[in-house]
Amino acid sequence: MNQNMQLKIHPKMVVGLRGIILGGISVNDFSAVTKMSIPESKMILDEIIKNNIGIKQDDSYLFENADKLKIAIALLEKGFPIDEISVILDWRDFEGLTAEILSSKNFGVIKNLIMTKPRMEIDVVGIRLGVAILIDCKHWKRYSSSSLTTVVKKQVERTKQYVAKTPGAIAVPVIVTLYQDKINFIENVPIVPIFQFSSFIDEFYGNMDQMKTIGTN
Repeated sequence: MNQNMQLKIHPKMVVGLRGIILGGISVNDFSAVTKMSIPESKMILDEIIKNNIGIKQDDSYLFENADKLKIAIALLEKGFPIDEISVILDWRDFEGLTAEILSSKNFGVIKNLIMTKPRMEIDVVGIRLGVAILIDCKHWKRYSSSSLTTVVKKQVERTKQYVAKTPGAIAVPVIVTLYQDKINFIENVPIVPIFQFSSFIDEFYGNMDQMKTIGTN
C-alpha cells in the first residue's frame, strides 16, 4: 500500500468510489456510473492514477481488487465520513486489501479458509517464518467493547481449531477493522485499524511476546 498517497481531494471523490470497477473503465463509463460530468470524471481518474492506484491504458483506467479500498482509506484519513464511504464498499474490498498487504510483505496468503467439524471460516490467513496470522476482518460499523470481546473469543476458537488441524502450527489471532483509530488489545488479541495494518505487520515479529499465541502442545 502506498503510504505516501497525496490525493487531491475533490468533493465528489466519495461518489467516485462507485466507478472504481475491477478491470477497465472509460471516462464516459465512469461518468455514467457516478453521474459526474466528463471533466470531473477525468480529473478524479487522473488523480487516482497519479497516486499509483490503477494504470491507464489507451482510453481505459484499469483497477485491481484492492484499489477501491486504498482510495477509501486515503479519504478516511482526510476526514471524509465513514458512513458515506462504507455504503459504497463491501467485504471483498476489505479482505482484498488485507490479503494484498500481507502478500506484499512476503507472506503466503489464504483467503476464506474453511474448516470443518465444526464448520468455521477464517477471512485471511498469512503465513511466514513458521507463524500463521489468522485475521477476522470486521468492517464499517462501530463496535462496543462487549461486541469486540465476543469477536475476539470467536477468533481465538477458530485459531485453536486451525492449530489442532495443522501439525506444528503456531498461530496468532488478529482482528482488523476499518473504524478503530488506534491498535488496541482484548485478551492479548490485537484489534488493528486497516490503515495501520501495514506497520503492524512490519513490527509483528518483534511484538509477538505481547500477543496471544496458540501452538500445538
